[in-house]
Formats: sequence, structure tokens, C-alpha cells
Amino acid sequence: MPESGVSPLRSLLQRVAIALGALTATALIVYFGRDGYVDNNSEDGISLLDAFYYSTVSVSTTGYGDIVPVSEAARLMTTLFVTPLRLIFLITFVGTTVELLTERSRQAFQVQRWRARVRDHTVIVGFGTKGRAAVETLLGEGAEPTNIVVVDTDRSQLDAASALGLVTVTGNATRSSVLRIAGVQHAAAIVVATNRDDTAVLVTLTARELAPQIRIVASVRESENVHLLRQSGANSVIVSAETAGRLLGAATTTPSVVEVIEDLLTPDAGFAISERPVEESEVGGSPRHLADIVLGVVRGDQLHRVDASVVDALERGDRLLYVRKASSPDED
Repeated sequence: MPESGVSPLRSLLQRVAIALGALTATALIVYFGRDGYVDNNSEDGISLLDAFYYSTVSVSTTGYGDIVPVSEAARLMTTLFVTPLRLIFLITFVGTTVELLTERSRQAFQVQRWRARVRDHTVIVGFGTKGRAAVETLLGEGAEPTNIVVVDTDRSQLDAASALGLVTVTGNATRSSVLRIAGVQHAAAIVVATNRDDTAVLVTLTARELAPQIRIVASVRESENVHLLRQSGANSVIVSAETAGRLLGAATTTPSVVEVIEDLLTPDAGFAISERPVEESEVGGSPRHLADIVLGVVRGDQLHRVDASVVDALERGDRLLYVRKASSPDED
């Protein structure tokens, strides 16, 4: 689960500094008040080294009894200052252990509660360039960060995802146990954004076996592997290399077209493509006559172009793919 606050290393260093400060303060109190202390093993008085020795055995509650306060002033200083410092020292180290155990229990409880409550979330397999872009699009469309689960084997990538407030799972997504931890059996969709096409096929097969009804969107580098992804159970397959190549080719002759496409694919600026249900007042009408710029109509599980004769008259339950202003809230 996503975490915020100081890093464990910094927290540990802070606790060590507090403990050393308590030891040093105790040693200085004893050293400057050394006339009120007696060393049963020496007649030369209390040196600075003796003071540090006394502070270590005192704050750690070992108490050998070889150096003891005998004057009233020394005992008063021990009562008012050394005892609180002893408590600070103990609380610092005992508290670290207790906090570690408590944190593990809290994390386990938080994960269990999340897994029991999360439904219809999105699982992102791979948090590279494609995975990050998919997450940015989902967040731009209003998705809650806690409803996005990132699965990856790279710790640095998972740390970056956690910094965005996303839930992260460490492991190989080709293993069914890892996808179960990500809650894929209760997810609405899974985005397969791995760097290798063979890995994408294995992840798709595993996800489809665990969740027969889930929507699987996969990315491949080579178009010849598209049929493998579809046979494995992917609902949508995007060829990243060919898509980028088409945009590069179009940019050489019609750069304005590429700018419009990039604008439509950027959810937080300009225009964006969105989806909404048909309103009651629009039933029976043509999608070409609406105020919105409609690109297509989803009827059942099939997408029809706006000029298809089968969708000349809109029906209840249809969904419209339309162009909206990215700055305005989604109507969906």
C-alpha cells in the first residue's frame, strides 16, 4: 500500500542520534557533577571516560554499582535529569522495535482490508513508459489512485508508482499467485504493458484463466504477435512500434494531423475522446445530429462508426464515443 513520510533509514538515523544525545547528556551531567559521585574501583575521581561509562550502564539500566551518586546534589541531578534521559534512551530503542512490529501488523491489516473491499479496479502490469502513460491517462480521466494496482519486478519503478499513491505488487505477473495478490479476479480491466511480447502473451493467458470476464488490453512491439495476444484472450491489442511509426510518417506530410491526435490522447489539455451513455432525449435520433462530435456508437459489445446505418437511430443502452473539452468534467 502507498506510504508517505520519512524513509526508514532516516527514521533509524534520527533514533540513533536521539540515543547518542541522551548518552552524551548523561555523561556531561555526571562529569560536571563528578564531585558528588564515588568510584568504588578508583580513588582518582571521576574522569570523562568514567562519566561516559557510567552513562552507558545507567541509561541501559545495567547498573553495576561501581560508580554511584553519594551527595544530595548528585542524587538530585540523577533524579531530575539522568532518569528522564534513561527513559528517553529506552523508549527510543524499545519504541523502534514496537513500531516495526506495529507497522508490519498495520500493513498486513491494511492489505487485507483493501483486498476485501476493492472491486472493479485496474491492474497495470509493467510501469515503464507505456505503463506510466496508461496510469496518467486513467488519473486524468478521474480514476482514484487506490483503484490502480501496479505489478512489476523493478523496485525503483514500484517506488515511483507508490509515490503517486498507487497500490503496488512486487512479482512476476506471469505467475497466477502474483495476479491474485493484485486482485485481478475482482478487477475491471488489466493493462499488459510489458517490454517483451512473449511475456505479454503469458500474462494475458494467466489473467484470462483467473478472470474470464475481465477486459484485457495488451501492448505488443511487433504486429505479427497480435493474433497470439488475441488468441490468448486479449480484448484489445495495441502495436506500439507500428503506431509510433504511423505517427512519424504522418508528421512528415501532415504535422497538424499528428498534433490533433496527440491533443486527443492527452486527457488534461485541449480535447479528449470520452464515452458516455445515450440520454433519454437522444433515443431515436441520429448520432450525427447531436451537439457533441460523435465518433462512434457502442451497442452491446460492438463498436460502430458514426456513419454506420445500423446506428442511424440511437437506442437505450447505447454508448457514445465523442470529443469533449479536457478542461470540463467527464459526463460519464
